[in-house]
Amino acid sequence: MPIYDIFNGDADGICALHQLRLADPCPEAQIITGVKRDIKLLARLRELAVSGDDISVLDISMSSNMAELKELLARGCRIFYADHHFSGEIPANPALTAHIDPAPDICTSLIIDRLLLGRYRAWAVVAAFGDNLHDAARAAAKDLQLSADSLGILRELGELLNYNGYGATVSDLHFHPRDLFAAVQPFADPFAFCREAPQLVQLREGFLADMENARAQKTVEDNKIGRIYRFPAQAWGKRAAGVFINERARELPGKAHALLVDNGDDTFMVSVRAPLENKHGADKLCLAFPTGGGRQAAAGINALPVLSIESFIEKFFEIF
Repeated sequence: MPIYDIFNGDADGICALHQLRLADPCPEAQIITGVKRDIKLLARLRELAVSGDDISVLDISMSSNMAELKELLARGCRIFYADHHFSGEIPANPALTAHIDPAPDICTSLIIDRLLLGRYRAWAVVAAFGDNLHDAARAAAKDLQLSADSLGILRELGELLNYNGYGATVSDLHFHPRDLFAAVQPFADPFAFCREAPQLVQLREGFLADMENARAQKTVEDNKIGRIYRFPAQAWGKRAAGVFINERARELPGKAHALLVDNGDDTFMVSVRAPLENKHGADKLCLAFPTGGGRQAAAGINALPVLSIESFIEKFFEIF
């Protein structure tokens, strides 16, 4: 029977599945993924999955895919689900194995790391850095006894893998997340990947150019509560969005941060980060708007209408 591996196209999704498949190789699995904001991935199985199929879902909001999840379970599919986003009420079904932990200092790769008893811990550290969970990444790395330089290599890898996932469409990205996962697969050791993978060179060069543009942008709102930025409708802005807003959040951990990137169609892609000193409220803010979702610490809106920007800013400062 077919096997499907479904994962978010960012660092956490890639590293979570990578750990899982290092422990339990499945070269015949069919891969389903997309840009980071493409989270309705279970819908792609409507015309594919049948009774008896095995499906693994990683780093994708269960709440956002609940109708499709219930449909697949009703068909007789067996589903393994690991995630750190808000889930809603988890279906009680013996065919569903769910490992959901929405704590603000956890990511899906750390959930998988827990299940695998730290077997591929370095990849979980990569993912945590990519998800801007730097304290959690360093805590997870303690048993690895890494030097500061080695930890810096894992941090850069996480940030570059995460950087690659941002874009309105796959054409905005340097690599399709499916191809980036394929590039990672041969490497049980992330340090070997960093030494040998040509993809990392291209990601690093693209990252430096995009971040130079991003760092030149000024705030549109800045007070004691938080900072709000706005990027134009250009590919560099979409690619740099996640790393840029994470960087700004670390710069002033007592403030909330938001970035609005022009989609070019009278809507904006929004990224929100709660203060790192109080990781709550980002999901509440974004869920108040259509196409919004995420976690307590980090959330977003895929298409905020331009007419709703003023309302968003008011609610941003109200919540934080």
